[in-house]
Amino acid sequence: MLRTHTCGELCEKHLRIPVTLCGWVHRRRNHGGLIFVDLRDRYGFTQLVFDPENAAIFALAEKVRPEWVLMVQGTVRKRLEGAEREDNPTGKIEVLAATLDILNEAKTPPFEIDQEKDVHEDLRLEYRYLDLRKERMRRNIELRSKVLQIIRKHFIEAGCLEIDTPCLIKGTPEGAREYLVPSRLSPGNFFVLPQSPQQLKQLCMVAGLDRYFQIARCFRDEDQRGDRQPEFLQLDFEMSFCTQEDVQNIIEGSLIKILQECSKKPLKGGGVPKYTWQEVMDRYGSDKPDLRYDLPLVDISPLASGCGFSIFEDALRGGGTVRALRVPGGADLSRGEIDRWTELVKELKAKGLAYILLKKDNTQSPILKFFKEGFLEKLQEKTGARGGDALFFGAGSFKIACTSLAKVRSEAAKRLSLIDTKTHSLFWVTDFPLFEQEEDGSLTFSHHPFTMPHPEEWKHRKKNPLAVRALCYDLVLDGYELGSGSIRISHRALQSEVFDMLGISRGDAERRFGHMLRAFEYGAPPHGGFAYGIDRVIMILAGEPNIREVIAFPKDQRAKDLMLGAPSAIPKTQLKELGIRLEV
Repeated sequence: MLRTHTCGELCEKHLRIPVTLCGWVHRRRNHGGLIFVDLRDRYGFTQLVFDPENAAIFALAEKVRPEWVLMVQGTVRKRLEGAEREDNPTGKIEVLAATLDILNEAKTPPFEIDQEKDVHEDLRLEYRYLDLRKERMRRNIELRSKVLQIIRKHFIEAGCLEIDTPCLIKGTPEGAREYLVPSRLSPGNFFVLPQSPQQLKQLCMVAGLDRYFQIARCFRDEDQRGDRQPEFLQLDFEMSFCTQEDVQNIIEGSLIKILQECSKKPLKGGGVPKYTWQEVMDRYGSDKPDLRYDLPLVDISPLASGCGFSIFEDALRGGGTVRALRVPGGADLSRGEIDRWTELVKELKAKGLAYILLKKDNTQSPILKFFKEGFLEKLQEKTGARGGDALFFGAGSFKIACTSLAKVRSEAAKRLSLIDTKTHSLFWVTDFPLFEQEEDGSLTFSHHPFTMPHPEEWKHRKKNPLAVRALCYDLVLDGYELGSGSIRISHRALQSEVFDMLGISRGDAERRFGHMLRAFEYGAPPHGGFAYGIDRVIMILAGEPNIREVIAFPKDQRAKDLMLGAPSAIPKTQLKELGIRLEV
């Protein structure tokens, strides 16, 4: 080893002993004839002192610059009284340098590493190896490593086998666009990179492996958002002969351990409650609400019938609903803010955003003039609104009315600082609809096509398929969906019928999912599982605004790797070998 100690471990118990340190120059200062260098490595900082009495070493120290790599031998001594740094574990000592070796010089970095300043993300990603030297990024990577260790320990102790599944698989679309990989040995054919190991982990259950887990790398060719990456890390879990409560208990246990060991915040309410999909949609307009604040939606449909406002009445005549959201203290919101929220709900297909500002001295709203006498008073009684509050309304189909107000709910909580940031909110959402209806009237799956329906409700599938709920469950943390799970279909006949209802022909089902259907004919056990996004969990724990901040080498918002310059062009000879001709 070139070093005897790291830059983060020396303290008063090491006084007067000789040490050898290696690291990067974090800062260099020349004070009163002495040169001080803060030497940094992954473990922390140690102050080095270069004395002019050692002329050769002092002259060399005058040359060093930030980010040069040094090896220094010296003796640990106590810092002068008043020069201690309580915020640094090594802040009570320093090393008087006896030798100095410059292991490598460095160009001036494109941004400052010793300070947390705003740097354009493209520049940070282009020089990610420098960005990772920052203390904030180092903490995030260390947190990531710790979370992965907790996950592995938990699932191994739960009796699971860690099984790795391939990254070159057959294309079986499950709702997102896949990355294609051409096969040189099978011209004209392609592998895909897995969106998840969903089918493979189910086949592990058919194989009798009973309990499986995997920290799986998954790939989705989707438009990027703050909580998405084209490749991401996911915890996948599957078990046989289980109920959904069995799966939930093991998954919940892993998240509680992660929160206990990696976060100082307690769980709001002290537990992990369960709500049905219908309950959270009715009350919060979202299947992943942030419950660190309340702000419930109120169904005012019975009240709005005959209220005089045609938009409310037309929504009800069309079979829709009218919902209200009371925002305490919202009467002082500016027109500009309300206009911005209006544009946000229009993106969710709402026609607009009706509102009432209950100011202390008067009530302001463009819709008041349409209300019949007494309706405003009934609204206030129903919603609990009083002076100083604002009321916002969603009208239309259940989905549009609820999701649009859920967006307003989220914006209002951030704007008015209503979020309890000192706690975490972790809860289950269960009993999702098995199917959703597309705009053309066809059915699509709510989660994925391998989800078991509620047996009693499945009996009425022909009459009302949209009323059939699934044995599935999501886990939500602080307003983020961490992941989804379900009890799986394990019989070929049932799986085939679900494919039929989704409009997947028998031939297409055999081509895409024949391996699953055949496996179910050989004694598939009842089984269920779950998967959650590890990057997303770490992002929440680290308090970061997006998952790029907790991934060592992420892609940018255009799914590009600015550091490596990927994706990049491929030589024509290689394309020819693969039988590919570009038309772009």
